[in-house]
Amino acid sequence: MNHTLETILNHRSIRKFTEDKLTNEQIHTLIKAAQQASTSSNVMAYTIIGVTDPILKNELRKVSGQTYVEHNGHLFVFCGDLHRISQLAKPEELVEMEETIESTEQFIVTTIDAALSAQNLAIAAESMGLGICYLGSLRNDIYRVSELLGLPEYVIPLFGMAVGTPAHKPELKPRLPFEAVYHENKYKTDESQQTSISFYDAQLQEYYQTRSSNTKTDKWSGQMIRKYRNPIRMDVSSFVKEQKLNKR
Repeated sequence: MNHTLETILNHRSIRKFTEDKLTNEQIHTLIKAAQQASTSSNVMAYTIIGVTDPILKNELRKVSGQTYVEHNGHLFVFCGDLHRISQLAKPEELVEMEETIESTEQFIVTTIDAALSAQNLAIAAESMGLGICYLGSLRNDIYRVSELLGLPEYVIPLFGMAVGTPAHKPELKPRLPFEAVYHENKYKTDESQQTSISFYDAQLQEYYQTRSSNTKTDKWSGQMIRKYRNPIRMDVSSFVKEQKLNKR
């Protein structure tokens, strides 16, 4: 197995970092890696904001509720961004472009482009011996995050990523079985899907009960039912539309 595959297959979220800050060289390398990700029609519909101001980090931690938003080697916030595209146009051209920019299709483009760039950055960071944790919790108050980061229209904060030198090494969390996520030619709706999920429930329950910290009794199916029975971040929809994305 080559080093790239070893890096990918050994991914785990790191939530405790040392006080070591990333160097400028490391940051530049990670951003360059992010930029080499595939992008729809070369739009590159994302912006990455590096947060170094301690006061700003503290405010973002308050939104997130997670200490590692504040205490890490470097904090990146990935934004879907079509503002850059809108700035290319003269006023009369922008009127003609608005229908496309504000479409659901282009909203999907921004989220995919940002996610692809983030995953490139994550793999690059881990290959350098660093750890990472994705931070969807910044959407707990998406309006506040937008205000803190001074985001213009056509820009939305999608998620953050804490990067730094790991201060712990958590166990590798198991994933759904191959058969549950890979369907050949057509989507499988037979009982084999439930069989795979039942197997994963047992596997994940064993993981929770035997890991070195925060042991508990839980199953994936129960987690998902609880998650989707309790609506959260419902203001994201209105925020996205107010930013003039996903309107059409």
